[in-house]
Amino acid sequence: MAIRNLRYHDSAVLRKKCREVKAVDDRIHTILDDMLDTLRNTENGAAIAANQIGILKRLVVIDYCGCCYKLVNPRIIGYSGVQECMEGCLSFPGCLVKTIRPQKVTIQALDEKGEIVILTGEGEMAKCFCHELEHLDGEIFLDKAIE
Repeated sequence: MAIRNLRYHDSAVLRKKCREVKAVDDRIHTILDDMLDTLRNTENGAAIAANQIGILKRLVVIDYCGCCYKLVNPRIIGYSGVQECMEGCLSFPGCLVKTIRPQKVTIQALDEKGEIVILTGEGEMAKCFCHELEHLDGEIFLDKAIE
């Protein structure tokens, strides 16, 4: 595993749409492991998307509230409710904004073994799912700021 360099607010890669992963192979395992290592060695991190380390692949790693997920090609398949959130991002250190997010979000993805997983998160985890999946489409949390 290796710690990768984070991309910050002025990096064009944060605004690019990530490409679907065709196969969960050793190369993808290495990237996911590096993403987890980078996340765990960055202050105040809960999750990271691949483009935050300069890789345009649909990969997300979440290590939050006792849950650790390595997700390949995640997509939202359902959501409900509304919550007001305070939100930050590893790529925008020190920046917090208020957003409106769903209270509950269900996603479908492949895990690191290439098997389909369906995960549901509420509250903070729902916010996290939305935030990271938006990164994969070149969107950032500042786009969702309400004040």
